[in-house]
Amino acid sequence: MTTEENVPTPNSDDARADLDCLIVGGGPGGLTAALYLARFRRSCLVVDAGNSRAALIPRSRNYPGFPPGITGTDLLERLRQQASEYGARIEQGTVERIERHPLGFLVSWGGQRRIARRVILATGIEDTLPQMDDAQQAIAAGHLRLCAICDGYEVSGDNVAVYGEVECAIGHAAFLRTFSDRITVVGYGEHDACEQAVALARHHGIELIRDRVASLRACADGIELVTASGDIRRFDIIYPCLGARFRSEVARALGVDCDADGALEVDAHQQTRVPGLYALGDVVVGLKQISVAIGQAAQAATAVHNGLEANPWPGSR
Repeated sequence: MTTEENVPTPNSDDARADLDCLIVGGGPGGLTAALYLARFRRSCLVVDAGNSRAALIPRSRNYPGFPPGITGTDLLERLRQQASEYGARIEQGTVERIERHPLGFLVSWGGQRRIARRVILATGIEDTLPQMDDAQQAIAAGHLRLCAICDGYEVSGDNVAVYGEVECAIGHAAFLRTFSDRITVVGYGEHDACEQAVALARHHGIELIRDRVASLRACADGIELVTASGDIRRFDIIYPCLGARFRSEVARALGVDCDADGALEVDAHQQTRVPGLYALGDVVVGLKQISVAIGQAAQAATAVHNGLEANPWPGSR
């Protein structure tokens, strides 16, 4: 996938970049990449906008090594501490622009600019949440959940709704039938489900609510849903299935390949088609899991380190 481009090389053997690698995003993937690079004795800086999806996790019980589970904020703090102890630097800020540079890349954020020989993007995604006043509180309470793969086990036997475009929601609901026999799909949007999707819902005993949702409100023991016709339903848990925005804008401005949704495409070493620019975690095509992002971080950081030995500047031979 990676292509070589006509990138000028520095005119002087003494030319130096500010950093070996700049990492955009301080979620689990970005911080793990920083840890690896710091232990490879590479100079690296994490620029973190502070909006990691992991911070929304009330408690994860499927992340290996923590039998009682761990909150997203605790996991991030541990990773920040571990990376920092080996010399990785972490700064708050939102990267606004990445430009090609003879020494690698020129990265700009909050009035600052740094030249990095390599860049790793770990910018993640932003979930589309239902329109309700207290969505963040509902997430913190565990009543509004974003990933059935992560926490489906915890909803065993609960009264659960999947709210979203009908066919997509039915697919998620069928997955959740592994854990509960009380699953309802609440349709969103103008498109109806095809016969095959309806048959799948019928097969799993999934109830379909086709009436438009008028309001959603968090309550002490779940979420209250009111339809346009006035029907009131209470669910222990609602999984929104409303899509997400990939935070890939700065990469797309460089001409990186992405799929129709905006997810970045990378090779086996997590490198994009732009030499020296890597991406990992939720922002790339693939399964959205912390363990996946951490594995990709190990791949990317090792590739960055080895690549810096073989080719000091992106695009050089």
